Amino acid sequence: MPVSRLFTCLAACGLLAFAGAASAQKTTLLVYTALETDQLKAYQEGFNKAVPDIELKWVRDSTGVITAKLLAEKANPQADVVMGVAATSLALLDKQGMLEPYAPLNLDAIMSQYRDKKSVPAWWGMDVWGATVCFNTTEAQKKGVPKPETWKDLTKPVYKGQIVMPNPASSGTGFFDVTAWLTLWGDDGGKGGGWKYMDALHENIGQYTHSGSKPCNMAAAGEYLMGISFEYRGNTNKAKGAPIDLVFPKEGLGWDLEAFGIHKGTKKLAAAKKLADWASSKDAMLLYGKNFAITAQPGVAAPLPNVPKDYEARLVKMDFGWAAENRERILAEWTKRYDGKTEKK
Repeated sequence: MPVSRLFTCLAACGLLAFAGAASAQKTTLLVYTALETDQLKAYQEGFNKAVPDIELKWVRDSTGVITAKLLAEKANPQADVVMGVAATSLALLDKQGMLEPYAPLNLDAIMSQYRDKKSVPAWWGMDVWGATVCFNTTEAQKKGVPKPETWKDLTKPVYKGQIVMPNPASSGTGFFDVTAWLTLWGDDGGKGGGWKYMDALHENIGQYTHSGSKPCNMAAAGEYLMGISFEYRGNTNKAKGAPIDLVFPKEGLGWDLEAFGIHKGTKKLAAAKKLADWASSKDAMLLYGKNFAITAQPGVAAPLPNVPKDYEARLVKMDFGWAAENRERILAEWTKRYDGKTEKK
């Protein structure tokens, strides 16, 4: 073959190879999340089975940390999608004009109480995660103390220094506990019964953690008698054989939604919409239902072995708009009163 033809052929082959590589190149979505690390793999695999040409890159931290990061980046946003972050946080981002409204393909299947009320919603729920108390039965037997049945029980002197709970500034679980107590017993700008309850509870707190999972993990390990946590972590720890009972206090349970929203200004809107369509699908809800007792589409989640059948009926009436509007004030008041017992970072 003449040299000139050889170079022509090589150049053409190179262009073809380049074109092939370009067409095979995946779109990468930067997804900010507070999902548990042990959930991410299954969700990513489920999405990529349906949509193989979009890669998900996760930025994961506790709800409060992720929320603060998103707000700090408002002028120069980095995230394409916010997935598995509390609805109270997404309602706050929406108030700041940071979300791109989008009605995913499966929106009609999502229950109205688990989504933004606008016809084209800024956010919608994936699943409910709610309060439970992980109670170490082995440690309780050693100490001769009874299992609590109510939130008010946790203020009894017998539990002094034996309780851990999440700091609401960094943990979505901690924040929904605080807002639930204020809903149940009153806020009144820091003077209501909810704050009086937290004053009494504080006397028995050994430590406030930065993670919603950690209190249950500490109780499961016997480091503390009980940890105020959420049902996914309690259920998984008990299923692994931890010596804990799950207590669902009778007055009512704080909760929030793991929710989804598209970040306004993303340069990858088409790909973000594909993720939204999948994340709202029944296939995705079936995956969420392996971890949580309540999914945003009804009748999808199978019963979880350690969660009561009437779990949904026990949830307090939460107002996500009110929680978003009052978040800064509530956290400032909580920090002023109780932050001295928070674990060091």
